[in-house]
Amino acid sequence: MRIMGVAMNQGRRAALFLACGVISGSIFWGMMAATGVSAILTRYAEALFVLKILGGFYLLYLAYKAGKSALKRDEHMAGEMIGRQGQSGVALYKRGLLMHLTNPKSILGWIALMTLGLGPQASAATVATILAGCAVLSVMIFFGYALLFSTAPMVRLYRRARRGIEGTLALFFGAAGLKLLFTRT
Repeated sequence: MRIMGVAMNQGRRAALFLACGVISGSIFWGMMAATGVSAILTRYAEALFVLKILGGFYLLYLAYKAGKSALKRDEHMAGEMIGRQGQSGVALYKRGLLMHLTNPKSILGWIALMTLGLGPQASAATVATILAGCAVLSVMIFFGYALLFSTAPMVRLYRRARRGIEGTLALFFGAAGLKLLFTRT
């Protein structure tokens, strides 16, 4: 969602730099999951509990930000976006990387993917193939978001529906965060 928002508010170039950071973070978590983080987390259930709690609070934080954005008038949002136009490619890359590295959803997603994709006897070639495939998919998906959502028709559509989209996201993230926090595992 952040790549889409940056694409629509700051343009294609900014969204592509942000996407590069997200892709780098995705590849990092993929390598970590493939090389043993999932085994550690499986062995230590407390770590999974901590990730679950962090993930729940992260989703509630996203709900808060989306709700706050939904309540802002369009004129106010336009003023905020003008201030962000001058961000360097390096700053956008770091933002995307940090966002993905600190996202508990990413960690849990990669652990699930590697657990399903790799058996206990997986060869190095199998691990490399799965990681390469995931890297290609990440590039296609995240660059696709940056390209698609920076087009004029998508920008116009989003600007008309921004408050409803942000409000819906706030409800979705809030419900998901509460469910994660209060579901027993």
